[in-house]
Amino acid sequence: MSRTVRVTVRGAFDKLSAGQQAELVAEQEQHTLHHTEYTADGYLAYDLPGRPFFTFRFLAEAQQEDEIPLLALEAEEKAAAWMAQRGYPVKNLTSQSVDMSEVPLGKRGRREADKRA
Repeated sequence: MSRTVRVTVRGAFDKLSAGQQAELVAEQEQHTLHHTEYTADGYLAYDLPGRPFFTFRFLAEAQQEDEIPLLALEAEEKAAAWMAQRGYPVKNLTSQSVDMSEVPLGKRGRREADKRA
């Protein structure tokens, strides 16, 4: 059985130059915290210059439960690589993964599941 896994990678920008910060602020509309999603490539969200922190949200598939920790590590590596390719120094990367098959359905979700059954 395939499992959909959401991985959230959190971190902080580390000593951005004035130019780097200006570049990120200029692109902030594309990385808003008000519209976030989980994608295979990762969705970056941040709120500069107010806070130096960012999140990357990744969507992945696992065939078995024991693959989930590996997906979290891979997501951290993808986030670090994305930042490094653009020259943005980061620190304190952490990740949290959620197996969506383990998330209890609310009333609306149960109603939708009953319709499909």
